Amino acid sequence: MLFAESSKTLLVWYLVIGVVTFLVYAKDKRAAIKGNWRVPEKTLHIFSVVGGWLGALIAQDTLRHKTQKQPFRAIYWVTVVVNVAAFVWTLTPSGQATFGRWVSGIIGYF
Repeated sequence: MLFAESSKTLLVWYLVIGVVTFLVYAKDKRAAIKGNWRVPEKTLHIFSVVGGWLGALIAQDTLRHKTQKQPFRAIYWVTVVVNVAAFVWTLTPSGQATFGRWVSGIIGYF
């Protein structure tokens, strides 16, 4: 039961953080076009590493944003590898146990 609850929580997290990351990229793209304050690249990378990398990839492709800056792209791909490695870890018995405790703690908090 806890594994199923953890899986649902993780799925919801990836969906929400992906959409939020896409919106942050869109905001940064608008700011770039208008010459306004930009979202720091560090912030974009943080969103990617915590699970928003797919939203970032979709935003980069559809908005044509951050596609030419090679140092940014290299760091972006590192964030993807780190996030995917963490996700794979959650599939191991140790990862499932740890993640399940985190989810239980979060659910218990609310």
